[in-house]
Amino acid sequence: MQDGFFRVAAATVPVVLANPEENIRHIAETAAGLSSQGVRLAVFPELSVTGYTCGDLFHNSTLLNATEEALHTLAGMSKSFPSTAIVVGAPLRHGHRLLNCAVVIAGGEIRAVVPKTYIPNYNEFYEKRWFDSGHGETGTLLGAPLAADLLLDMGNEVKAGIEICEDLWTPIPPSCRRALAGAQILLNLSASDDLIGKYDYLCDLIRQQSGRCIAAYVYASPGFGESSTDLVFDGKAIIAENGTILASSPRWETGTRSVICDIDVEALNRDRMHMGSFHDCASAELETQAQTVKVPLAPVPDDMSGELRRHIDPHPFVAASDKEIDARATEIINIQAAGLAQRLSATGCRKLVVGISGGLDSTLALLVATKAFDRLKLPRTGIIGITMPGFGTTGRTHANAVTIMERLGVTAREINIGNAVMQHFADIGHDPEVHDVTYENSQARERTQILMDVANREGGMVLGTGDLSELALGWATYNGDHMSMYGVNASIPKTLVKYLVRWFADRAGNPELANALHDIIDTPISPELIPADADGNIAQKTEDLVGPYELHDFFLYHTLRFGSSPRRIYRLALHAFNGTYSPETIRHWLRIFFRRFFNQQFKRSCLPDGPKVGSVCLSPRGDWRMPSDATSALWLREIESL
Repeated sequence: MQDGFFRVAAATVPVVLANPEENIRHIAETAAGLSSQGVRLAVFPELSVTGYTCGDLFHNSTLLNATEEALHTLAGMSKSFPSTAIVVGAPLRHGHRLLNCAVVIAGGEIRAVVPKTYIPNYNEFYEKRWFDSGHGETGTLLGAPLAADLLLDMGNEVKAGIEICEDLWTPIPPSCRRALAGAQILLNLSASDDLIGKYDYLCDLIRQQSGRCIAAYVYASPGFGESSTDLVFDGKAIIAENGTILASSPRWETGTRSVICDIDVEALNRDRMHMGSFHDCASAELETQAQTVKVPLAPVPDDMSGELRRHIDPHPFVAASDKEIDARATEIINIQAAGLAQRLSATGCRKLVVGISGGLDSTLALLVATKAFDRLKLPRTGIIGITMPGFGTTGRTHANAVTIMERLGVTAREINIGNAVMQHFADIGHDPEVHDVTYENSQARERTQILMDVANREGGMVLGTGDLSELALGWATYNGDHMSMYGVNASIPKTLVKYLVRWFADRAGNPELANALHDIIDTPISPELIPADADGNIAQKTEDLVGPYELHDFFLYHTLRFGSSPRRIYRLALHAFNGTYSPETIRHWLRIFFRRFFNQQFKRSCLPDGPKVGSVCLSPRGDWRMPSDATSALWLREIESL
């Protein structure tokens, strides 16, 4: 396992019915190819040594004898791919019973045999004609341990559990208990025929089981070669992890098909540790300790591991497709608007005051505010939008601020802060030609004072606009824009803010409003606290100072969601941003991220209320509790060693 990842594969191969010798040849060839790609554990379909549709031939001694012989031969063949364990399906006699089994082979030996627990005998299935349930079966078979609840110890604290086809479709699949016993990787050898709508249902079942068990789920089902007398098999190889389908093979193909993925075992372990209910469930459900079988594997040569075999999303907060973006944006906006509406209702406020800069965050806050007022059937004129030009305000952002307030039908006001801030500079003895942190923060605090005082005068509340990315980096003026009476964007990262504003723009229904929103999206992100350049353009660009938000949001997601180390985040970022940022650039901003994340915790310790939207949140009352005095030394030291 490298950096917490363990490589698995699901494979479906052409089957020759009732010909174990030919079938193991296909399996061995495929396994050798998978091994050459660094795969550590590969699963093949149910009864893949004989074929699933052999019918009454399963009770023929010629076939059963040939199956046992073939399995021993396959074990010998496995010496040629010593770094990979394979799991194949076969009918095996145990006393006077015939069991539908998964056989684990590695390093020249049969290591374990796991029988199918639940035998279907309805509709098109009549397996009880041939097979008995393996529930409660123990002992040895083919010289290896036999039990339905065996755990495979793959080394490096990686464990796998096995179930077979119908087991997954029962109210309590055996894989639930295998996961509770410690298996992070669940294997399913299946022979699922294809029916209208069944594939989508199956994918949902696999996805949900992986999420419920906080595990990976590796599924293989046969295709070409199975009998078509009554059923047709499309050939399925699917890998899921913790509620997400990572990979699936094309269906209806005639040749060998396989999918390979690196399973994030470290992330699974972290989620299990984080969710105490997982261990409570294990204590309640597991009466005995499962037997563990060691599956020794040779090391994988460095040149076989290569790049990660999985997609790493460079924008984990943003949905991948237009359809998903629409559904997710609708959900997010509803959460934000519902939270704000409840706060307004609970406090009896009918007025809302929000500073409008013409930037992304205040724009999103204003758009959400209109949704909340519409929900409460309050006139939008109760939203008081205030634009407060200062020393760095440009004509572009000012014009956009005015346009969106007018087109959204809110009460628009303009208060220039220049004179007040100059008076403040005189009062504290600050030279206005010195554009330092005092120069910048004085403007931010003056704006906040105006908003608070107007809210008092109007009997309303101040709506905060700061986003999750700014909170993570501490990119806010303490007791300035850092403070409000409700922070509607508190758990929305910057990369997501942009998508949400675009979602509104595409549905604006007013060309002038849509154009202004699209221009806000295209405007460089800036607090506009430093005077514009000679051409009137924004001179102070946030991402030039703190770094690209897409990188910081990536770092934030993997830090909070999975508790990942800098070394691990760096490897993930190299993969996700390959061709976009150099390793040196990623290291530089990773260092900045962790330094700022630790140093700025004091600002997050006293945040206003705000609705949680996603799995990553920095609320000091909810998801993130961290001492303001914690040091980043360990994290920075690890970054220096990269």
